[in-house]
Amino acid sequence: MTGKSERRNATPAASGFMELALEQARLAAERGEVPIGAVVVRNGEVIAEAGNRTIELKDVTAHAEILALRSAAQVTGSERLSDCDLYVTLEPCTMCAGAISFARIRRLYFAAADEKGGGVEHGVRFFSSPQCHHAPEIYSGIHGEAAASLLQEFFRDRR
Repeated sequence: MTGKSERRNATPAASGFMELALEQARLAAERGEVPIGAVVVRNGEVIAEAGNRTIELKDVTAHAEILALRSAAQVTGSERLSDCDLYVTLEPCTMCAGAISFARIRRLYFAAADEKGGGVEHGVRFFSSPQCHHAPEIYSGIHGEAAASLLQEFFRDRR
C-alpha cells in the first residue's frame, strides 16, 4: 500500500504475534532497557525478533523495530520487506516509522499508543506526510493495555 495510511481492525492471528513482541519487551526490561519489543512475520512465520538495546549497544538507533528490521533483512537477503508484517509493543517513533517505510513493510501492528514520542498516530504522523513514499496498513491497540502497563511499571520502578 502506498500513499496515506489507514487504521484498520486486526486479525485474530495478530494477538499471538503481539504476545511474542511483548515477551521481547519483557526481556528488554530484564536487561534494564525500556521494555519495547518487535517481531517481523513473513508468511505466518516469525523471521526476526528483538527488544530495545540502546543502552547495551550504546546506540541511539538500537530500537526494537530497527533491530528486528535489520535481522529480517539479513534473513531474507533483501532490504525490502514488502511481504513482511511488523508487530511492535509501542507506537513507533519517527525514526522507526521512516525505517518501516524504507523497508516497505506491508502491515504495522502496534500495541500501545505513544502520545509523546509516537510518529504514526501522534506527533508528525509520518505515514500521512507527503514525503512518505510507502505507508503500511496500520493496526493499533492489540494488547495495548498490557504493553502500556509494562512500560508504566518499568518507569515507576525507576523513580
